[in-house]
Amino acid sequence: MTVAEYCILVACLLPIACAWIAKSRGFDNHNPRQWQAGLSGWQARAHAAQLNSFEVLPIFIAGVLVAERALHAQATIDGLAIAFIATRLGYITAYLTDKAALRSLLWLAGMGCCIAMFFMR
Repeated sequence: MTVAEYCILVACLLPIACAWIAKSRGFDNHNPRQWQAGLSGWQARAHAAQLNSFEVLPIFIAGVLVAERALHAQATIDGLAIAFIATRLGYITAYLTDKAALRSLLWLAGMGCCIAMFFMR
């Protein structure tokens, strides 16, 4: 497996990590949707980070697979994938610490990594 493919695995695990953070202070497994609706503060932000982490997965996975299928430079694909993971970790941290502007910049940078993989030469 390539480094970029390992990054796909990491990206798939990030939403689960966010869910774990959101649920770390207790969880109502009988009424999970109602419980989630009542979240506030960092737990609500962790849940929102989880949802966004799921939302961004398809474009990242597609970007890696399209770039690898086109036989672009693997080192560049790997670099973009690592940069994406770094931006996602920063994004989640910024979300948890309520740094909205930084979070938005990190989201944009991560999306840029994904889009770049579609237009590599």
